[in-house]
Amino acid sequence: MATLYTHQASNVRKTWFLMTGFLVTIVAIGYAASWYMGNPSLIYIAFGFAILMNIGSYWFSDKLVLSMTGARLATKEEARELYNVVENLSITAGLPMPKVYIVEDPSPNAFATGRDPEHAVVAATTGLLQILDRNELEGVMAHELSHVGNRDMLVMTVAVVLAGFVAMLADFLSRSMFMGGNDRDRSPIFLILGIAGIILAPIAAKMIQLAISRKREYLADASAALLTRYPEGLASALEKISSSHRPMKRASHATAHLFISDPYAAEGKRSFGEKLSSLFATHPPAADRIRLLREMGK
Repeated sequence: MATLYTHQASNVRKTWFLMTGFLVTIVAIGYAASWYMGNPSLIYIAFGFAILMNIGSYWFSDKLVLSMTGARLATKEEARELYNVVENLSITAGLPMPKVYIVEDPSPNAFATGRDPEHAVVAATTGLLQILDRNELEGVMAHELSHVGNRDMLVMTVAVVLAGFVAMLADFLSRSMFMGGNDRDRSPIFLILGIAGIILAPIAAKMIQLAISRKREYLADASAALLTRYPEGLASALEKISSSHRPMKRASHATAHLFISDPYAAEGKRSFGEKLSSLFATHPPAADRIRLLREMGK
C-alpha cells in the first residue's frame, strides 16, 4: 500500500541522477567552448562553480526562499488553527514538526521548503487562511507535508539550481565564443554543435525542471488525500485558490514551482497555444488536479 514515504527513496535517486546529468552537461558545454577558444581552464572553472552553487543551495535554500517570499515566523498564538493543523498532520505522518511561517499576501497560496524533514518549513499566505475552512486547510497542509516527507524539496531545489546554472553558463559561453577566442582553424561541424548545445541545453534543463515540478504536484495531491483520508478537502481548497485570480505581490519565477498553485497563472479555458505553452508551466492545471482528487474520493 502507498504511504507518505513511497517516493522518498526514488526522489533521492533522482536527485543524484539530476546532479550527475547536469554536471555532465556543464562539462560538455565547457569542453566545447574551451576547445573552440583554446582555453581548457573553462572546464575546471565551470565544474568548480557548479559544485559550489549546488552545495550552497542545499544548505541555504530554505533561507533564500523565505527571504524571497517575505515569509515570517508565525507564533502559535497568532496562527493557532494553522499551527494545530500542521502539528496534528505531522504526528499522523510521522514527521518532525516543521517551522510554520506566514506570508502577508492576500493571494491564497502555500509552500514548503527545506533540505530534509528535520529542517523543513511550511508557509501559508494570509489570503489562504482567510478563505479556507479547516478541512480545506488540512488538505493544503497535508499536500505541503507530503512534499516534505517525499523529499520533493530536495529534488526540486537541485533541479532549479542546476537548470539555472546551465542557462547562466550557456549565456556566458555564447558571449565568450563570439567575442573572443584565438585565430586557429576550427571545424565548422564542432562549432555548430557547440552553438547548438549552448542554445538547447538551458531549454532542456528548464523543461526537465518544470516537468519534475508538475509531477511532484500530482504525487503530493495523492499523498495528501491518503494522509487526510478526505480528498474533497484539498479539491475544494484548490477550487478556491484557482478561482481567486490574484497574483502574489512578491511572485518570483525562481520560487514559483514551490507553491501549491502557480503564483502567476490564472485558470480558465485554454486555447491550443496555451496548451502548448503549458510545457513550460510550473504546475498542472487545477481542473485536472481537482478531477483526479474527486475521482479518488468516489
